[in-house]
Amino acid sequence: MKRNTAVILTVVAALLCGCPGLFGMCWGALSAIVSFIPGAQIDIGGSSNPQTALWTGLGTLCGGIIFIAIPIVIGVVTLRKKKGPAEAEVISNEPLPPPA
Repeated sequence: MKRNTAVILTVVAALLCGCPGLFGMCWGALSAIVSFIPGAQIDIGGSSNPQTALWTGLGTLCGGIIFIAIPIVIGVVTLRKKKGPAEAEVISNEPLPPPA
């Protein structure tokens, strides 16, 4: 893969996965923190249960971490230096020595 293609692929992955991952992590952290505030107006999918807000926030945090890891892995895989082809092993035409 050419270097320009690798850079473009990494940037696209960062925009399509990294940015939503950051947003998800912020929303998840906010949701998890709000679940501990007494008297907070919580509405997660129609539920006002603080435990629902906590588990939704923790799940979103984990999903955000995965989404942030995707562009990092793509960048490492596509932008690493690849080793050249291995040198071919030289095969000798001489016969093997007799066993001792």
